[in-house]
Amino acid sequence: MDSKKLRINSTGLNGSIDIPGDKSISHRSIMLGAIAQGKTVVNNFLPGDDCLSTISCFEKLGVKITQNKDHVEIEGAGFDGLREPIEILDTGNSGTTTRLMVGLLSGIPIHTCMIGDESIAKRPMKRVTEPLRQMGAKIDGREDGNFTPLSIRGGSLQGIDYVSPVASAQVKSSILLAGLNANGITSVTEPHKSRDHTERMLRAFGCEVEEAGLTVKVNGGQKLVGTNIQVPGDISSAAFFLVAGAIVPNSRITLKNVGMNPTRTGIVDVLVKMGARLEIENERVENNEPIADLTIQTSELKGIEIDGDIIPRLIDEIPVIALLATQAEGKTVIKDASELKVKETNRIDTVVGELTKLGAKIEPTEDGMIISGEKKQLTGGHVHSHGDHRIGMMLAIAACIANAEVTLSDPESISVSYPTFFEHLDYLIEEK
Repeated sequence: MDSKKLRINSTGLNGSIDIPGDKSISHRSIMLGAIAQGKTVVNNFLPGDDCLSTISCFEKLGVKITQNKDHVEIEGAGFDGLREPIEILDTGNSGTTTRLMVGLLSGIPIHTCMIGDESIAKRPMKRVTEPLRQMGAKIDGREDGNFTPLSIRGGSLQGIDYVSPVASAQVKSSILLAGLNANGITSVTEPHKSRDHTERMLRAFGCEVEEAGLTVKVNGGQKLVGTNIQVPGDISSAAFFLVAGAIVPNSRITLKNVGMNPTRTGIVDVLVKMGARLEIENERVENNEPIADLTIQTSELKGIEIDGDIIPRLIDEIPVIALLATQAEGKTVIKDASELKVKETNRIDTVVGELTKLGAKIEPTEDGMIISGEKKQLTGGHVHSHGDHRIGMMLAIAACIANAEVTLSDPESISVSYPTFFEHLDYLIEEK
């Protein structure tokens, strides 16, 4: 399907849905399960394209993985049980798979080659290959290891104390995974705290992780033990329906079993600050990850400024936050978000360009955007996901408040993180 006509909705979005499993946690459950000793069982795994790329890569490394929709069983091979693959490891569209696996493979005495799709070929890898080389990793790639394809000749590593110039969970996790196979202690210090799913899951697999302020440390030589993982619903996916519930008239949506990791809940903080009618219920903890049910209703919103420490906690949600801001009273300013330029697309440019097509008043800045909220319906038009799943979903929600037909090119990109997105959207439109 090259394009999809999106449904305009004037009667509200109503109902309750279970959000698919968290993409970040699903990736890590496969990776840590593969290098653990014994069996790992994963429930509510996200069977999106990105996470399936992670499974494919580890199967090529000799790990036995059985997947049935959102249920996955992994026969852990341990670090020593990974075998040199005959084939190139194709990470598809997944930056998480690419960057974390570079770190994991750097300390294993095998040769691997890694490639991704056209989008991955443009995303900077030196942010992980450079510190890994400081640990002793032998990595080659385009432009001195800054772009895929990458070639990794794994071997002996030495722990380092790395001060990262960016707050990035992918950078931090890549180095920590390398540190598990390094001599001595490996530490990563960030300018702001990034999402901490790796640290939490390492503990669930029996690994000791030390945290002090913005620094995380692991000792090399630790063994992981297989376990059972219940993946919470992905708050980055929930964000699209949280925004929809707030801006589509006559709406009330309940999202069940949503991950509420404090390094990811910036979207909740923004909604509350803007005045959204949001309820958080049934709070609990599973596998070291907090979970809750969220109910959102149509709300009167006001513009705010979003910058500083909160940005790493909502970096993936900024496209849909920009849409949210178009329906607020007054101006919303997003700053300190230059990381958006190196996502699946340059999300500053794509968000501004696509929402402008629908009549939004939004302008780009060097590190973010300025949105003039006018609380009025958007217009119709032809928009494009640019192969970016989060842009595609944002535009689908935008169509719900348009006054004319919206057609989305390349809707297939949404399957990367939310294969049932349109099914859930249709259900909420029809449920009364």
